[in-house]
Amino acid sequence: MKVFFRTIHLYLSLAAGVIIFCSCLTGTMLVFEKDIQQALHHNRYFVERGQTRIPLSAIKATLKNELPKAKLLSLMVYTDPERSIEASVFLPEKKEKKEGAPAPEKKAGEKKGGKDDKPKEADRANLTVMINPYTGQIIEQFNRRETFLYSVEMFHRFLLGKRDSVGDWVISISTLFFLVILITGVILWWPKTKAITKQRLKIKWDGSGKRLTNDLHIVTGFYTSIFLIIISASGLVMTFKWANNTLFFLTGSKVVGKEDTKAPLSVYQPGIKALKPELAAASLSDKIANAESYSVKLPKDTAAAYIFSVLKKGSVELATDVYYVDQYSGKIAGSVIYADKNLGQRIRGVIKPIHTGSIYGWPTKILAFIICLVSLIFPVTGVMMWLNRIGVGKKKKKKPVRSRTAAVPA
Repeated sequence: MKVFFRTIHLYLSLAAGVIIFCSCLTGTMLVFEKDIQQALHHNRYFVERGQTRIPLSAIKATLKNELPKAKLLSLMVYTDPERSIEASVFLPEKKEKKEGAPAPEKKAGEKKGGKDDKPKEADRANLTVMINPYTGQIIEQFNRRETFLYSVEMFHRFLLGKRDSVGDWVISISTLFFLVILITGVILWWPKTKAITKQRLKIKWDGSGKRLTNDLHIVTGFYTSIFLIIISASGLVMTFKWANNTLFFLTGSKVVGKEDTKAPLSVYQPGIKALKPELAAASLSDKIANAESYSVKLPKDTAAAYIFSVLKKGSVELATDVYYVDQYSGKIAGSVIYADKNLGQRIRGVIKPIHTGSIYGWPTKILAFIICLVSLIFPVTGVMMWLNRIGVGKKKKKKPVRSRTAAVPA
C-alpha cells in the first residue's frame, strides 16, 4: 500500500508542484493584505478624531456632488472613532469610440439603447471612496482592481484569468491534488517503530545534504500537514459545489441557497419619501452600539429595503447579523441572525477567514503566514529527493580493469 501511495504522492506532486508553489507564495503575500494597505496608506484609513459625526445622508450628498455619474451602493461604518468611512461606488467606465466607426445595427424589437448598453456589473462596486466621518470630506478614491495585491489575489485564485476560466480550473484541480498529496504524505510519514518516530520528529541539521533534504521535507511536512489540509480543504469548499455540499452533509445541515432566501421588501407608500440612511439606522441603535462595524446597503428601488450587516465586537470576520429595514416606516422588516443559522451555514460563513488566516486576528495570521512560508520548501525538496532517487547527477562508478600479468618462468 505504501508503494501505491508513494506513486500517487509522487506523480500528483510532479503534475501540480509548480502551481502549488505559486499558490503558497501568493497566499503568503495575501495573509497581511489589509495590514499592508493600512500601513502604506495610513491617512486613507485613519482620521483625526472629531467632536460629532455628520449624518450618512450628508455623505451621500457629497458623493453625488463630487461624482455625479457614480451610483452609491453601500457604506461601511466603523465604530472606531479614528476610522474613515468606506463608500462602495459603481462608476460607469468610459468606452472609447473609434472615429468613423459605423453605429451597431438594432435588432427588430430592440429598445432604444439596446440591452447591452446597460452596465452588466451595476451591482458590483469598482471604486472605493474614503470619507472623513466628521467633515464629510473625500480623503481619497481608488480602484482596488488596479492595486498590486489585487493582481496577486487574481493570480492566486485564477492565474490572472476569470471565474470558470482555464486558470480557475488549473488552480482548483491543483488544490484538489494538493489535498491528496498531503493525506498520502501523512500516510507515508507514519513510522513502524519508536526509533523511526524519533527520527521523523526532529531535523538532523548536522547530517549530510541528502539527509537534511529528506528531513526538511518529511519533518516539516508532518508538523504543517494538519494546517495545510484545513487551508486546502477550505479552498475547495469555496471553489467546488460538491465540496460545499459535502460540508453541509457532514454537519447534517440543509443547504440554503440564494433562491431559498428572499430579502424582505418595504411596504411602498405613494407620496412618501424614503427615509434617510441615519433614520433607518435609528431602529438598530442598540445593535450598532455593540458593533465593531456595520455596512449599509441602499435600496435599489422603491420596493427594496435597507440592508444592514452588523458585525458584533469580538465576532469572527464575516459572521454578521443581517437586518432589513423598511425604507418608509423605519421598522425592521426581517433579519438573519448568524447564531440562528444551522451548523453548516455557520461554518460556511467563516470558511474564508479560515482560509486566509484572519479568523482570530493577529495570532492566526502569523500562524498562517509561517505555514504558507514553510510550505514553499516541499515542492523544492520533493523534486530534489526524486532526482536523488532516480540517480540524476550521480557519477557512474567505473568498473576496475583487471590487468593481465605476464607468465613468469619457473
